[in-house]
Amino acid sequence: MSVRMLLLSLLVLSGCVGKQKYDAVVAENQELYKRIDGINNAMGALDSDLRSTKNQLASTSASLESTRQQLGSASAENAQLMQAVAELEARKARTDAMLSSYQDLVSKFQAMIDAGTLTVKVVDGRMVVELATDILFPPGGASLSREGKAAVADVAKILASIQDREYQIAGHTDDKPIATQQFPSNWHLGSARAIAVSRLLVAEGLPPERVSAASYAEFRPADTNKTKEGRANNRRIDIIIVPDLSELPGFDELSRMAEGDVPASGETAPGAGLAE
Repeated sequence: MSVRMLLLSLLVLSGCVGKQKYDAVVAENQELYKRIDGINNAMGALDSDLRSTKNQLASTSASLESTRQQLGSASAENAQLMQAVAELEARKARTDAMLSSYQDLVSKFQAMIDAGTLTVKVVDGRMVVELATDILFPPGGASLSREGKAAVADVAKILASIQDREYQIAGHTDDKPIATQQFPSNWHLGSARAIAVSRLLVAEGLPPERVSAASYAEFRPADTNKTKEGRANNRRIDIIIVPDLSELPGFDELSRMAEGDVPASGETAPGAGLAE
């Protein structure tokens, strides 16, 4: 029993307070206690709701952070995909340009191809106009025949119409050795034939700075050397259309590296890491 109730009981017993008034006070106190209990219960419920709200807020914050991270990852992946698509499109454009150049070259030489004078091929990624040396030169010699001069002159006119291209004239032989005073080896024979064709191309209008000569002797055969037909195919002059390096991927970076602006892989740029 509370102190207040005890005092009220004593007052009633002592005759200071009437029974009716006592009952009213007791009822009022009970009602007050009920209100206090109700308030306490309400506060407990509010506290529970507050804890629940805090938990929900923490969960929402975690979900939001996870979503942000996913968006960041998706953005990075999207950027990588866009870069990959751009690289594929650039590669396709280069391929289309090369195919167009090849088809254009074939069309320019179509009459000579149909006549069996030459063929147009792609060898090691380079376009090559191939002429059989049996048409151009006598056996073991490097002086152009009349038919050979006419064929090379026709080729020169076509090559001169192609702008901004350089040409390497490569002489190839079969594997039969030669050891004459004029041509001590197939290297000498191949180079002499390449030079003869180069000189005539220049005489027919090709700028000399766009022409070079080389010899591969018998060391880059196009066919077998075990048959007569194979050896004939190996005796040839290749007019190689030198690719423009600026059209190749990575050319800009390669140029900067050659100029010393970009260190090669595993190297340190000049001056890097030095104390100032």
